Amino acid sequence: MLKISVVIPFYNEEANVAPVLSELLTVLDDLRARRGWDFEVLCVDDGSSDGTLAEILAFVQRRPEVRALQFGVNYGQTAALSAGFHQARGEWVVTMDGDGQNDPRDIPRLLDMMEQSDYDVISGWRKDRKDPWLTRRLPSRVANALISRITGVRLRDYGCTLKAYRRELLQDLHLYGEMHRFIPALARWLGARIAEVPVGHRPRTRGASKYGLSRVFRVLLDLLVVKFLLHYSTRPIHFFGIVGIGVAVLGFIALTWVVGLKLWDPVTYRINRNPLLYVGLTFEMIACQLILMGLLGEMLVRIYHETQRKPIYRIKCVYAHDGAAVNDRLVRGVPVDSQTVGADGSGSGPL
Repeated sequence: MLKISVVIPFYNEEANVAPVLSELLTVLDDLRARRGWDFEVLCVDDGSSDGTLAEILAFVQRRPEVRALQFGVNYGQTAALSAGFHQARGEWVVTMDGDGQNDPRDIPRLLDMMEQSDYDVISGWRKDRKDPWLTRRLPSRVANALISRITGVRLRDYGCTLKAYRRELLQDLHLYGEMHRFIPALARWLGARIAEVPVGHRPRTRGASKYGLSRVFRVLLDLLVVKFLLHYSTRPIHFFGIVGIGVAVLGFIALTWVVGLKLWDPVTYRINRNPLLYVGLTFEMIACQLILMGLLGEMLVRIYHETQRKPIYRIKCVYAHDGAAVNDRLVRGVPVDSQTVGADGSGSGPL
């Protein structure tokens, strides 16, 4: 089996393809010579309108380790990474940008850490980032702090594409929209162990950046989705119900205040002329709608999981021993879709 799969999304990076792949292949060739690790490079052309695909195909013709995936239109980085994950065959999957700002020489350090530990995700941290402060670094710093706070996964740099993953983890990870920047948080939901290490970062010297301040609003909206997925995807009634109860309490207070004024001075105060009456009634109707949405969400969740047989959990590995073992010590197993490992290290067949 291949040891390393490197996934690189390219979008209108014609000038960067050759330098990025040449430097990357030099690093991977050296790893193979020193460690005996076979590798593949998956280049995803995300609907480029320039000569990006032609540059990639030139490497495909020269190097059998390089494969190209072409999109007909620009689907975005999340779709590009997801396609690469589905096609990857290596034990470890490394992602990096195609703009030349990630340093491929950091890859061996990430993989060494992966090999020597039981981390499932090694995330890069662009400690000395070479991007404009106002349009890139400041929004990124605010976003990283907000994402860490809301998801509970403390990382300094969610936006760094240079990361290493165990492939079995990615098989259970489904990405939609623009969720690529939240992969560590989603992976933590699956029980992954995550580490962050400083990596190099270089200024862009060719091509134009595809990001700007407009992405801040998209990140905020996606963060709401991630928050819901992490905490309420299997119990939506807890989200809508809590909000609904809160709104109902506010409506009850408003209506109580109206009735109280009427009882205090029936002559001066008339209920039908008090705006709080309509505020309270509106809040009560909104509360009923929210609670009903929560109940409908509960029904949809059960239909989704039961009809598609989607589990609401992920088993990382199984511990077992074969009956012939002298003692009953537990040995770390392998993913459940593979085979059980006996106490003597032998396999006992599929689960």
